[in-house]
Amino acid sequence: MSGKSFWRAAAMCWLLICNVVWAEVQAPQYRQFWLWAGVKPQPVLQQAEQLYVLQGQINGNASGQVSFSRQGPAVVRAVGQARVWLAYRVRTLQWDDSIVLSIRNQLQYWQQAGRTPVGIQLDFDAGSYQLGRYADFLRQLREQLPAQYRLSITGLLDWTRTGDVATLNSLTGTVDELVVQTYQGRHSVAGYERYLASLSQLRIPFKVGLVQGGEWDVDWQRQLQQSPYYRGEVVFLLNP
Repeated sequence: MSGKSFWRAAAMCWLLICNVVWAEVQAPQYRQFWLWAGVKPQPVLQQAEQLYVLQGQINGNASGQVSFSRQGPAVVRAVGQARVWLAYRVRTLQWDDSIVLSIRNQLQYWQQAGRTPVGIQLDFDAGSYQLGRYADFLRQLREQLPAQYRLSITGLLDWTRTGDVATLNSLTGTVDELVVQTYQGRHSVAGYERYLASLSQLRIPFKVGLVQGGEWDVDWQRQLQQSPYYRGEVVFLLNP
């Protein structure tokens, strides 16, 4: 047995002893996906019901200047009947009118290309102590977006454990969904299970973000499904 196989077998034994029903995240078992820059489309996209496609990054610098960097595919056509969200990596909340204009132009471009987006998703790693400020930003952005488009945000695992859940729940009518990420980079966060129980406090639609090939406790999947606000899992696709 190779060293890698040994440690994998040891990990599986530990999971069985601790009564943890762990499963590797296999993309074909899911219907919602992220497609990020540099990741090649996979056949699994043909079964996608929801697809979050990276379209740009909003950057800021020390002098307060903000810029929009276009990223990701122009238009994803080979995705069956999936509902498409345009996703943006956000590094600063100090936006000016040019950022919103760039996003609106991309929404219009996709619509003209025959793939009308559901809305946009912001991927911003706000610290728990920043949730109030982030909520104010989202309310302002919601007013600037065309009413027909929905607004999704990603969230960190500790938002509902160490942050102000009331602030998140106050986003009803502003944010259409929150996707809590259980991974960092290409790997699942160690001990992510410790944070999942607090998701039951949410009173806005939420999903759980997984990484392809990562870990997922399917027992938690069943528990989360008991919440009327739970909307399933989104898998972050990786190149083989």
